[in-house]
Amino acid sequence: MKLHKLIASGLGTGYAPVAPGTAGSILGILIFYCFNFAFNKLGFQSQFVFVLNLVAILGLLFLGVYSIRKVHQIWIHDAPQIVVDEVVGVWIAIFAIPFEWQYYVAALVLFRFFDILKPFYIRRLDKLKSDWSVMLDDVLAGVYANIVLQAIVFYEII
Repeated sequence: MKLHKLIASGLGTGYAPVAPGTAGSILGILIFYCFNFAFNKLGFQSQFVFVLNLVAILGLLFLGVYSIRKVHQIWIHDAPQIVVDEVVGVWIAIFAIPFEWQYYVAALVLFRFFDILKPFYIRRLDKLKSDWSVMLDDVLAGVYANIVLQAIVFYEII
């Protein structure tokens, strides 16, 4: 159970006394940035990095839902400590975006915007009260943030 608590709490960031979701999102963006920094420094081709990022997102998504299911046995539904969904959501927000720090900051801000306000069916997913709904509302917030960020990159706004 300790491993599932560690995963579900985003390596403990979910225990932050203030804004645990933001703490988990910051952890997520830092991990993704560091991985992509390392991949770029090691000279990996962009297509390979794309695949590695996709595998990481899908892997943590399924592992996260499994850990959420396990911790729901002892924690309330969507307990504040559960932030693995924020990590996955922010990874989706920055997925397939050029490796520049400004985009990572924008992804974090946009993801938190959609995650907190919960527009366009995100709130509906959040109210479903299942292990998957805990994850999927943040997945959708990440998708919306990614769409906005893709437009920002395309129109060279940043």
